[in-house]
Amino acid sequence: MKLLESMKIYLRVAEQGSFTAAADSLGLSRASVSSAIQQLENLLGTRLLHRTTRSVQMTQDGQVFYERCWDLLADMDELQNLFREDVSELHGRLRVDMPLPIARDLVIPRLPEFLRMHPGLEVELSSTDRFVDLVREGFDCVLRVGTLQDSSLIARPLGYYRMVSCASAAYLAEYGTPRNLDDLAGHQLIHYVLTLGARPPGFEYVDPAEPDVEQSISMQGAVTVNNTEAYLEACIAGLGIIQVPEVGVRSYLESGELKEILPEYRPAPMPVSLLYANRRHLPKRVQVFMAWIAEIMQPRLVDAAGKRLS
Repeated sequence: MKLLESMKIYLRVAEQGSFTAAADSLGLSRASVSSAIQQLENLLGTRLLHRTTRSVQMTQDGQVFYERCWDLLADMDELQNLFREDVSELHGRLRVDMPLPIARDLVIPRLPEFLRMHPGLEVELSSTDRFVDLVREGFDCVLRVGTLQDSSLIARPLGYYRMVSCASAAYLAEYGTPRNLDDLAGHQLIHYVLTLGARPPGFEYVDPAEPDVEQSISMQGAVTVNNTEAYLEACIAGLGIIQVPEVGVRSYLESGELKEILPEYRPAPMPVSLLYANRRHLPKRVQVFMAWIAEIMQPRLVDAAGKRLS
């Protein structure tokens, strides 16, 4: 079997963690997949995968080979498209990750138009609150909301989300509307953390008198969640105050189901960025997708001062 095909099979086995699942997704027999992996290991002189009756995991050498395979195959795909001027002729797979609200409310409704423009592309769309490993899991790019951690990834800033603090009308009717920061002592904050057990940040805000300083107040709260959907639903259910991007709750604010509180003490705008691996040549299909994402995101974003992007 050709080396490049064997490499593609290896990537799929590593990603799926299963010979059977990889074979099914590629339309091959399990024996063909197993043979391709054996040939690679014989060629390289090292074991790439740990095989057990329950799972398949990469060895340390297998992890290094996975990353090099991913880069090499992306380069080969880019080489095939190097001299095609018509972007509608792009081919290949795009694997991307983004927060569920963005995927559900913006990207998926607009995805048909993108695929009509680029019928040769296939999109694998992941939507999760956890931070996926872009290189390890084979993602072309990821969309991130929030302050970025230092990493070897390249970040393309898109703008900022305007943030609001809000609570349900029913909650405010029962507990009253806070008029100043001191009033928060008598209220409940719904805590959001990526990992349950982590310390919640509290009520975050920027004082107009100190616009360059982000501050926070510890608050009590009976509910902690680690999912953005649960975070919003807990607020609608009347369990307390949340702090979210304004665009994600606009319809609820307009209907009156949710109400903004302390608008003079909003949280700092939250940065929105596209991340991709540090590679010499970014495949054309990834460049085109990122440009499309930036375009459809722009109407929802503001600058660092909270003003709409032009």
